[in-house]
Order: sequence, then C-alpha cells, then structure tokens
Amino acid sequence: MQYRTIGTSDVLIPTLSLGTWAMGGGDSWGPSDEKQSMLTIDQALEVGMNCIDTAPAYGNGLSEILLGKALKGKRNDCFLASKCGLIWGIEDQGSVHKSRDGVIIRRNLSPSSIRVQVEQSLRRLNTDYLDLLVTHWQSIEPFFTPIEDTVATLEALKKEGKIRFYGASNASLDQIKEYQKYGELSLVQDRFSLLSRQNQKLVGYCERSNITFQAYSPLERGLLTGKIQRDTPVIGTAKASIPWFQVEKRAMVLDVLDRLSGMCESHHCTIGNLVIAWTMSFSTTMNVLCGARMPDQVIENAKASDITLSIDDKKFIGELVLPLLQ
Repeated sequence: MQYRTIGTSDVLIPTLSLGTWAMGGGDSWGPSDEKQSMLTIDQALEVGMNCIDTAPAYGNGLSEILLGKALKGKRNDCFLASKCGLIWGIEDQGSVHKSRDGVIIRRNLSPSSIRVQVEQSLRRLNTDYLDLLVTHWQSIEPFFTPIEDTVATLEALKKEGKIRFYGASNASLDQIKEYQKYGELSLVQDRFSLLSRQNQKLVGYCERSNITFQAYSPLERGLLTGKIQRDTPVIGTAKASIPWFQVEKRAMVLDVLDRLSGMCESHHCTIGNLVIAWTMSFSTTMNVLCGARMPDQVIENAKASDITLSIDDKKFIGELVLPLLQ
C-alpha cells in the first residue's frame, strides 16, 4: 500500500481508502449483509487500507453502526472519517436534499446541528473522536448557513479534540476557497473518474494548495471494474442514477474497456486495477475512495497499489474514453 500525507500535516493515510456507502444498503444499494460488511472492514485493515470513510446518511446510521462494531478493539488501527450536513429526523429542520428509504433527507450545516450530528456519529461509531470530519453536502437556501459559521464550529471541534482534521465534499471551487479563508481545510472529496472529469480543475487546485483530493466513485459504482456485462441487472438507485449504466452507453463503455486487455496481461492485473492505478497517479495529492462490501473486493482493489504505470500507459488509459466524453 502506498501512503501520502493528509493536507499539510505529517499524518500518513493510504492512497486507496475504503468507502462504506454500500454497506448502508437500502434503496441506494439493496440489502446490506452485516457479517460480510464487518469481514470487509477487517480485510481492509489487514491489507493496509486503514483510511475508512463513512457518513451518517449511509443507511440512515447503519454504515456507522457496522463500522463501530467492526472497529471494536481496533480503533487505533484506523484513520476514521465521517461526515456531517445531512439529517433525516422527523423534527429536523433543513433544506430538502432528497427522499430515500421512507425519509426526507435534509441539509443542515448550522453550528448547533453539526454538534448534534457529531455526537450522534461518535455514539454510533463507539469512539470519542473522528480523525476526519467532512461536510457532506453544502448548505443551501432556505436553511443556509454561512461557511464562516460552519468552519468556526469545525475549528472549535478540533480544539476540543472531537476531530483531528476536516474537509468538504461536493463543494465548488469558490466554496473551497471560502473554507480556506476561515480555517485549515485538509481534504476535498468529490466525484472523479476516468469517465467523470468535470472536477479536473478542482483536482489541480488541491494539488497546488496541498489539499488532499479524495475521488469518490472512481470505478463508476462497479462499471469500470470490467466485471459488469451488458445484461447485468442494475440494483439500487446508486447505480441506476449513473447515465453510463444505460444499456446503449454501457455497451459503449464495455467496448472501450476491452481495449485494456493487453495492458492487463502485461501488468498481471484486472481492468479495475488499471483504472484505480490511473486515478491514483493523476495528482500528487490524490486519494482514491473505493467502496466495497465483500472482502475479495478489497483484496482486488488493493492490488492497484502495486501497479506502476508508465507515461505512455497513463496517456493511453486517459485518452481511451475521450470519444465517449464529447
């Protein structure tokens, strides 16, 4: 496993992190298997993938609960990241984000709500601190909170020892700069993959600013593993919401991925390994967040860390799908 520092600190985290969204199951991913989820977390720690990302909204608390159980007696072996900003209680106030699993998810990054959310996460995770707290989705009207107020709360939580670092997810460049204006932002988490490059400028900004950029959905929720076929059923809204899973577009992607077979043979790896390795090499501050809920998925993803791509390799992979992006 390769490691890089988070932000400007001297704290090392693996370049490949474990995402636990799918472990929350529900409408997004289909039924969750507690036993397999906990074995997956154990496997991640075993291979050195000790940066693990979760969020209260994943399964309405289920992902955090599972992670808390799995880390019992192993908390110090994990760089534990969770989020704040999405709430779903009947009496909770906030701007409507979406409806899912029979509840209305709302956005709220007010100082008082963040503190309540953090305390709830700490209880579910069975810990007294988070290594990283990320604002999940940014504040919007009609319950808008200025970033200055949100950052002040995050800085206070650092001083109190409740969190060690903080970051922002799904934020614009202007919002990132505003975070920096009021505090020390260590990580930016956003979508980035071979097929999703809309945040390429943000990746570059993070590199110049010594901010860790954490790419989510690098495998496009399984499509870029090369294991999904043209007729593979699409289960859950997380995959169904990706345009690339549409039958015609999926066929185009799979045809392109077939052209990586020769490189797979030379590197003794899978298509997914190549895609992860390409993403990891895209920036000096890149961190790749790969979801998994089966131990063998962790083992396979981890193999990407052993791959060294040449300049020509990276160029070939990067340009392979460009016709699809036009």
